[in-house]
Amino acid sequence: MITGLDKLTITPFAKKGDRYERLTPILVLFNPESYGISKSVTWSAPQPASGNKASTQRQVNAPILSFGGGSSRQLSLELFFDATLPIERNGKLIPLEDVREETNKIVALTRIQRDEEQPRVCEVSWGKAPINSDFPFIGVITSLSQKFTQFRPNGQPVRANLSLTFVEFLDPKLDKLKTDPELTTYLVRGGDTLGRIAGDFYRDPKLWRAIAEANGLDNPRQLTVGKRLTIPKLR
Repeated sequence: MITGLDKLTITPFAKKGDRYERLTPILVLFNPESYGISKSVTWSAPQPASGNKASTQRQVNAPILSFGGGSSRQLSLELFFDATLPIERNGKLIPLEDVREETNKIVALTRIQRDEEQPRVCEVSWGKAPINSDFPFIGVITSLSQKFTQFRPNGQPVRANLSLTFVEFLDPKLDKLKTDPELTTYLVRGGDTLGRIAGDFYRDPKLWRAIAEANGLDNPRQLTVGKRLTIPKLR
């Protein structure tokens, strides 16, 4: 078994009024073999004057361009899911009868949340990356296609390929949450550890002590489900 492998994660955000809270991350079963990032930037040439047939200028080799704005980045992923063998979760091997037990977690991110009146905004992360790199990528799913390729005798699918497209989502408060963890709180859920929470917010599980000190935790190994933790800004 390979250890220490960074898994690509998709972390949904719950919109609470004017704030966003991170929910439980979704770990993909297999890392993608590749991903794509695209972004278009608009530059335009001067429009020809009325009656002219061309916008070329005799004094220059090409028209002088003016900047018209940039579009959102797009992230494309191809994900593979296989339920023919047990999957590992929290150090345990868990058998799956139907691969949709995993793929439906992704499908849910395309559905409208009743309290938010929109599907969930997500953060896609994969390992450590230099600042201003492709990851973490905050966006919304604009395209999802599923192809099921292997089935049990009763018709339950056990293998699937998902094609996903995320479009970059910029919200001033969500962007501030991303860059200023001091404004963030986190609601403890079953199975949480300070190391995992620190990994989600700081990209380094070893920074769990900052959270423990900010919340006066005497025993950082014992977290109360439902307790709201303050996530401090790292100095």
